[in-house]
Amino acid sequence: METRAIAKTVRIAPRKARLVIDLIRGKKIKEAQAILMFTPRAASPIILKVLNSAVANAEHNNNANVENLYVKECYVNESVRLKRLFPRAKGQGDIIQKRSSHITVVVADKE
Repeated sequence: METRAIAKTVRIAPRKARLVIDLIRGKKIKEAQAILMFTPRAASPIILKVLNSAVANAEHNNNANVENLYVKECYVNESVRLKRLFPRAKGQGDIIQKRSSHITVVVADKE
């Protein structure tokens, strides 16, 4: 049985979030939580929150044992981009794209 949790439109660039999410793929839940707690990246607390939500969903909805769970899938997709103008020389402007992400974590029972 697999259970998922999704955080949509999180204001962090997908490229930066993927660096952290690659660390926990395939790990047991306790190990993944420990990795996220001690990783000094801005995406770590956000991904930890999504992971804890997926574990809570599995525990509440599917009566899963937390000791048997592992991170089956986790990925980051790009969300909407906020476009902002940045002033440049001679009255021109450049477009700054502030990227955001959809973060998905899927946990499953180890069989």
